[in-house]
Amino acid sequence: MAFSVVLHPAFLLAVLSLRASRSEVLEEPLPLTPEIHKVSFQLKLQEVNLEWTVPALTHEELNMIFQIEISRLNISNTIWVENYSTTVKREEAVRWNWTSDIPLECVKHFIRIRALVDDTKSLPQSSWGNWSSWKEVNAKVSVEPDKSLIFPKDKVLEEGSNVTICLMYGQNVYNVSCKLQDEPIHGEQLDSHVSLLKLNNVVFLSDTGTNINCQATKGPKRIFGTVLFVSKVLEEPKNVSCETRDFKTLDCSWEPGVDTTLTWRKQRFQNYTLCESFSKRCEVSNYRNSYTWQITEGSQEMYNFTLTAENQLRKRSVNINFNLTHRVHPKAPQDVTLKIIGATKANMTWKVHSHGNNYTLLCQVKLQYGEVIHEHNVSVHMSANYLFSDLDPDTKYKAFVRCASANHFWKWSDWTQKEFSTPETAPSQALDVWRQVWSENGRRIVTLFWKPLLKSQANGKIISYNIVVENEAKPTESEHYCVWAPALSTNLSLDLQPYKIRITANNSMGASPESLMVLSNDSGHEEVKEKTIKGIKDAFNISWEPVSGDTMGYVVDWCAHSQDQRCDLQWKNLGPNTTSTTITSDDFKPGVRYNFRIFERSVEHKARLVEKQRGYTQELAPLVNPKVEIPYSTPNSFVLRWPDYDSDFQAGFIKGYLVYVKSKEMQCNQPWERTLLPDNSVLCKYDINGSETKTLTVENLQPESLYEFFVTPYTSAGPGPNETFTKVTTPDARSHMLLQIILPMTLCVLLSIIVCYWKSQWVKEKCYPDIPNPYKSSILSLIKSKKNPHLIMNVKDCIPDVLEVINKAEGSKTQCVGSGKLHIEDVPTKPPIVPTEKDSSGPVPCIFFENFTYDQSAFDSGSHGLIPGPLKDTAHQLGLLAPPNKFQNVLKNDYMKPLVESPTEETSLIYVSQLASPMCGDKDTLATEPPVPVHGSEYKRQMVVPGSLASPSLKEDNSLTSTVLLGQGEQ
Repeated sequence: MAFSVVLHPAFLLAVLSLRASRSEVLEEPLPLTPEIHKVSFQLKLQEVNLEWTVPALTHEELNMIFQIEISRLNISNTIWVENYSTTVKREEAVRWNWTSDIPLECVKHFIRIRALVDDTKSLPQSSWGNWSSWKEVNAKVSVEPDKSLIFPKDKVLEEGSNVTICLMYGQNVYNVSCKLQDEPIHGEQLDSHVSLLKLNNVVFLSDTGTNINCQATKGPKRIFGTVLFVSKVLEEPKNVSCETRDFKTLDCSWEPGVDTTLTWRKQRFQNYTLCESFSKRCEVSNYRNSYTWQITEGSQEMYNFTLTAENQLRKRSVNINFNLTHRVHPKAPQDVTLKIIGATKANMTWKVHSHGNNYTLLCQVKLQYGEVIHEHNVSVHMSANYLFSDLDPDTKYKAFVRCASANHFWKWSDWTQKEFSTPETAPSQALDVWRQVWSENGRRIVTLFWKPLLKSQANGKIISYNIVVENEAKPTESEHYCVWAPALSTNLSLDLQPYKIRITANNSMGASPESLMVLSNDSGHEEVKEKTIKGIKDAFNISWEPVSGDTMGYVVDWCAHSQDQRCDLQWKNLGPNTTSTTITSDDFKPGVRYNFRIFERSVEHKARLVEKQRGYTQELAPLVNPKVEIPYSTPNSFVLRWPDYDSDFQAGFIKGYLVYVKSKEMQCNQPWERTLLPDNSVLCKYDINGSETKTLTVENLQPESLYEFFVTPYTSAGPGPNETFTKVTTPDARSHMLLQIILPMTLCVLLSIIVCYWKSQWVKEKCYPDIPNPYKSSILSLIKSKKNPHLIMNVKDCIPDVLEVINKAEGSKTQCVGSGKLHIEDVPTKPPIVPTEKDSSGPVPCIFFENFTYDQSAFDSGSHGLIPGPLKDTAHQLGLLAPPNKFQNVLKNDYMKPLVESPTEETSLIYVSQLASPMCGDKDTLATEPPVPVHGSEYKRQMVVPGSLASPSLKEDNSLTSTVLLGQGEQ
């Protein structure tokens, strides 16, 4: 009993001490030391795999933190420390991987580990546990003394990453240098036979790889190296979308991004996998940007897809979820038809693919012609139609239709297109017409212009234009003209009567409404004022005053090409209340004058010119200078003159002219401006203000001096072009005075010569006529006035100097011969008897005498004249009346030609010129010696024959010598 009493307190004491000891243990748990079971590595990936356990684990699982330390070359060279948190289970190994930044073949690595409990189920641990023992990681690569190795071999990596190249070379190899492509690489020496080349942020150069070549400068010079296969960075798929067109398939598509494929099979194209979370299905796509997912009928409406892109280096994923009924992309409408209704309507019908009676589609209808588009929406279950109205005739249209889900819009279907054309109809709009009128040879030339109708107005192809011209004075008579398209103008020649002109446009279906134009008597002859306007960049602001109150409107016309032969008339119609407008045109050019005319159109369709305006959008300096001439000059001045300009072709309004005159002896008087030139000559400038003055007298000059002048016009934009000066020399003062004297004298002499030449015929007739006319002679007028013919000429008072035998007594006919010596042997012994009035058969005298109106030289030349009157036949022969001792025988028988008796008895004088040729015989048979007149005689021979005698039938080429026929009473 006592023993138990003693034992019980001792037991209690032991229990209490044990409890206290356990309490201390719970307050500070014993440290846990990991135990490394396995260290392995993958050289291709440069990866170290570590596996360990935690012995004496008091719980089934605890959250612990492990600290891993890695050293390189030796255990003191720590290169990596990492804390790794995980849940440790009893009797289960913990695994961890580490990737080395340098190839594992080059150096040895050492690894150890320690742990720290981090769990609420266990008492907190204040410090790390003990380290495990070191584990060595060694690839055990050996290098022969004369060789070199490089790691890694043909490494694949992404663009922008870092890589370290390791060189291992034998003990006989030194000073190794390397190049990346052609660029040198500088490395660091790890030990005596290991060096590292660090490349940061490598770039993609080619899908065939980037070369690294190395060579030792000492030892074997064999080249060795490796290839880096740099890949593009794998991108996440973009714009992932899935839709259905028939509720049987889902068409999913995406943008894959850049291609990461490498050659030599180092890396194939990234593959894409589509996984659906609700159905737990995964499908690998055979295409890089799309996949068709088969829908299980009635399976589900909601879908949750994950699309994963993967290559050798990494993975990229993207997620998409949707309701199937919200991703409906209908197919294009089908069976589209169009029915034309008249020229302005068309009905279109179409069908859609069925999705059930409860499914409604919204269809969009589009009508297009040119750039104009009209759109309309239509709700459709199975089929639909739409009526197009207000169409233009003779127009090609394109009709389109597409559909989309009406409840949850996702995408429109593709368009279905149909083309159609509306038929033609008659033009609906009257032509916009205008005219130009001018006079020519007492008639009016009218040029009609019209603008082509718009397509919407023509309603078809315009074939021709009909023109009806009606004379208002004769309304029943009209002329019809046809102008074939595409002409837009024609010319008419009309008289000055008023006319009505009607013009219509015609297509295959009819004519347009007519356009009426009335020409009054004064059309084309209006005289109105003209004012100058100033344009702006591409326009003219034109305004005018209204003329009358009954106007129908105004017309402004102009030529679009003022400086061309082709006017290209343009016009603009304005309302009756308009008195201003802005004319704009892309054809307006600087430096071109444009002439505008404003016409008032009355309610009778008559156009009256009310105003003219002219101007430039921008004035320029003149382009040419005038041609200057000097019509007159003196020793102290000269006159400059130039012709008028054609104002319509000027680059601006001529404000005046600048005249420049220069000379070394020039004196610039007011208002001339003086400038001294570098060559010491003086330049004088004169400003002619105004374009009307075209002459200028330059005064105060020196005689016999050289001057140079230059004339240029100027506008508001400046003067004309610079040109060379024209030289002129002033004349000598004395020669100028001499010219003033000689010129009037020369004119007087020339005038006298002209007057004498003009009156030469009159002077000749009065002073020395070729053949005297006895009836115009003043001597005959004296004879007739006194009625006594014997005052002038009497046979018995006249003693001739030379006689020629005219008739032989024994001959049967009387012969009368011209000039030549007398033959004495043929002279009769008795003078012949001149017949009386009662007896006309007797002989008459033929007497030669000298006439003082002829000179000797004419007779000696043998010239002859014709007897001015005819000779008639006579039965008797002519004899000679002269003393016998004066005769000479100089006439031969064969030189005679018979003379016949005149049947009349009137007495008259007939002169026969001494220039006459012989009446008979050959001229060549005459005596070679001419008759010799008595010394001192200045008279020519002349024969006087009675007027009652004439030669028998004289030919045109026969004539007598100068002969005077005397009447019977004058013997």
